[in-house]
Amino acid sequence: MNNTYTSLVNQTFHFPQEGFDVNDNGYLEFNGLDLKALIAKYGTPMKLTYLPKIGMQINKAKGMFANAFKKHKYEGQYYYCYCTKSSHFSFVVEEALKHNIHLETSYAYDIEIINRLYQRRKINKETFIICNGYKQKSYTSRIAKLINSGFKNVIPILDNKEELQSYKRSVKQPFRLGIRVAAEEEPNFPFYTSRLGIRAKDILEFYVDEIEGNEEKFQLKMLHIFLNKGIKDDIYYWSELNKIINLYCQLKKICPELDSINIGGGFPIKHSLGFEYDYQFMINEIVSNIKKACKKAKVPMPNIYTEFGSYTVGESMAHIYSVLTQKIQNDRECWYMIDSSFITTLPDTWGIGEKFLMLPINKWDNEYQRVVLGGITCDSHDYYDSEEHINEVFLPKLTSTDPKEEQTNKEPLYVGFFHTGAYQDQISGYGGIKHCLIPSPKHVIVEHDKNGKLVDWLYAKEQTAQSMLKILGYLR
Repeated sequence: MNNTYTSLVNQTFHFPQEGFDVNDNGYLEFNGLDLKALIAKYGTPMKLTYLPKIGMQINKAKGMFANAFKKHKYEGQYYYCYCTKSSHFSFVVEEALKHNIHLETSYAYDIEIINRLYQRRKINKETFIICNGYKQKSYTSRIAKLINSGFKNVIPILDNKEELQSYKRSVKQPFRLGIRVAAEEEPNFPFYTSRLGIRAKDILEFYVDEIEGNEEKFQLKMLHIFLNKGIKDDIYYWSELNKIINLYCQLKKICPELDSINIGGGFPIKHSLGFEYDYQFMINEIVSNIKKACKKAKVPMPNIYTEFGSYTVGESMAHIYSVLTQKIQNDRECWYMIDSSFITTLPDTWGIGEKFLMLPINKWDNEYQRVVLGGITCDSHDYYDSEEHINEVFLPKLTSTDPKEEQTNKEPLYVGFFHTGAYQDQISGYGGIKHCLIPSPKHVIVEHDKNGKLVDWLYAKEQTAQSMLKILGYLR
């Protein structure tokens, strides 16, 4: 047949591609993993984390920055930080730390994670801890304790002018700090200026009034910027980046201790087989712009820090569901009902209309049809009906008319959503109460053991009714 799902993909994309292939038995593989075998072993719905992908992403970025530094003869250093809020799970953070990186925090409880990582000897007191976010006393006091206990590279990033007073009162030894520069929002945003950070026009005066002359107590080391839109090759990004570069050049002339620019995160990840993004080009341009501005201003080039979260962990995870049944509601709409919920397991699809890379695991030789995927909550918004590259979803038909496919017809259609590793558990509230009491799915981890062999293990079983009843107060 020429209207099979296989033919659709081959006509639309270059396939196979990195991370995705179909094996000789007709089942999709994810980073070489036999998904059918994992489904047979653990069942669905299932969350799958492939830990080796984290190191692959980190080393890829490090290599590209190294290439750019060499190409442009850049004189600073590069520091890769992981943004913990993307996924706080210990197995994620500890896997990332195997690759000589640093950490960025966002809230007071992150500091408790830092303490645990130090106790487990996953980090040391030389590790850079970049402390971001609007900080309440519970956060600033924990930061102060870290510094006072001998962590040499804790850098609180001032989100407002008053924050510095907390450290003046509680930090007992010299420390370094950063300032977050408030970015101008995109033209289509409802606000002109980000609520986060200090306005660029106020920073020079703030430095002279509050920081200059106190070098024995604290020093300004870093300027920080982050854009919600991410790192994209457009006028908006380059305009905001150049603002912080120019501010660095101005400050550097009166603040010799300033030696770093933190450009935050924002590298996109693949949410479609048609994804195209030239990472190396963007890195080359960032490095080139910083160097040119510094040369023109006759100031030393800064160290460059990044805080990649989604880029680090996003492509390591997949959510896999079974299609329970097909529902034909009218002449045009065919519903495939999955054995879970998009609202509870992939909340970004519901909250911000995010699209993930979606592919069937099996039945690639069946004819395809346009469908709408529906979750099993009673909420009318619990659906998925378009992909990033097209405003429709196409999947194989549940049964085939080909007699050779009789055995395949007996198994359900399995559907995978890939590159779902960033933010989904944090936003949905892992392990808590879910809409309609739909349980959190089982979570399977795949990693290399001490001998380098891939092993899979069950991190968490599917959430039970008893665990929810206890939270709700029905069980004492």
